[in-house]
Amino acid sequence: MITVKDLLDKKGHTYHFISPEATVFDALKLMAEKNVGAIMVIHNGKLVGMFSERDYARKIILQGYSSKEAKVGDFMSTELVIAKPDMTIYECMAIMLQKKVRHLPVLDHNEISGIITIRDVVKAVVHEQNVVIKDLENYIMGGGYGANP
Repeated sequence: MITVKDLLDKKGHTYHFISPEATVFDALKLMAEKNVGAIMVIHNGKLVGMFSERDYARKIILQGYSSKEAKVGDFMSTELVIAKPDMTIYECMAIMLQKKVRHLPVLDHNEISGIITIRDVVKAVVHEQNVVIKDLENYIMGGGYGANP
């Protein structure tokens, strides 16, 4: 079964972050440059929040604030939902669906080791299921379990 550690080892441990003192405009600019939908908010080396496109749409635009004046720390999500390296991708998928989040920062002993997205998780699930299907097809066709065609 694929774990978060496996996923990060393959995908990479790179993540993007911003300070809570930065403007929302700077956060949006960084997110656009990196082509990501959310970024971690880090203060003094610690994860203190997440800021996402959803936060921007619901907390800034719809409330009439200016993104060039608003500070990320005032509008970030602070109820953090995280993943740990030993969790399975299925556990992550269940958490993401239950908590309605698309990004999970990964913490290993309170240290940030990366971030996974719903896209990463779905991709890993599909890959794992394709491997199982191929193994079962090989088994059914007489090749034995785990045989390569």
